Amino acid sequence: MKVFCRRTNGNAELRCSVCGQGFVLFWERQPRTERTAMLGEIQKTMRRHHRTSPGKDAHPNGGFLAPEWGDPNELAAAVLRYGTQN
Repeated sequence: MKVFCRRTNGNAELRCSVCGQGFVLFWERQPRTERTAMLGEIQKTMRRHHRTSPGKDAHPNGGFLAPEWGDPNELAAAVLRYGTQN
């Protein structure tokens, strides 16, 4: 399962444990238990962003997929649909 994570300054579903940046999450259709299990993988991805930068700028402006491994084409429709909206 992949999750598209997009930065937000509004109501956030999840915050980076390093810098506090908020994100909205766009999920594939999965049971709640699987989505809950993925939250740890998303946080790991966010922490990896901070290897090069300590602040909120460490996260990609256009959003990102988590986890980072696997087929990058997964969730491509969500990235195109939600990643281009403001």
